[in-house]
Amino acid sequence: MAPGVTRPRQRFLSELLGFAAVGVLAYAADLGLFLWLRGPVGLDPLTAKALSFMAGCSVAYAGNALGTYRHAAARGPRPYVVFFAVNIAGALVQLLCLAVSHYGLGYTSPRADTVSGAGIGMALATVLRFWGTRSLVFRGEGRVGSWTG
Repeated sequence: MAPGVTRPRQRFLSELLGFAAVGVLAYAADLGLFLWLRGPVGLDPLTAKALSFMAGCSVAYAGNALGTYRHAAARGPRPYVVFFAVNIAGALVQLLCLAVSHYGLGYTSPRADTVSGAGIGMALATVLRFWGTRSLVFRGEGRVGSWTG
């Protein structure tokens, strides 16, 4: 352990890095499936996105359950349902940021939409997803809802 780094802080950083790595894989699965469903398969955009979102959530759940939070006992359907709900809440945060910027503040350019939805919205949604995953889905022994371990 590095000097000055406490065990809870080390565990927190490990969880954060693992969560981020799993998130990148889930995002790639979501995007790749969406592009395939929209392109060669020819589904409409909302159906393609709904299916790719569910697949991305499943990849993220599996990655977190088998990797990042493998030490936490998550059994049965409840953890997956809560995980899925946390991810829907994250998606709603992104949509809310986009809606406030576009319709509330009048920033209607494609650049502004990208910054508010994919930038600010994604950052806030990621914080929400990390907190929800850590404290509501994969609660470790002695650490229920704590940000610091």
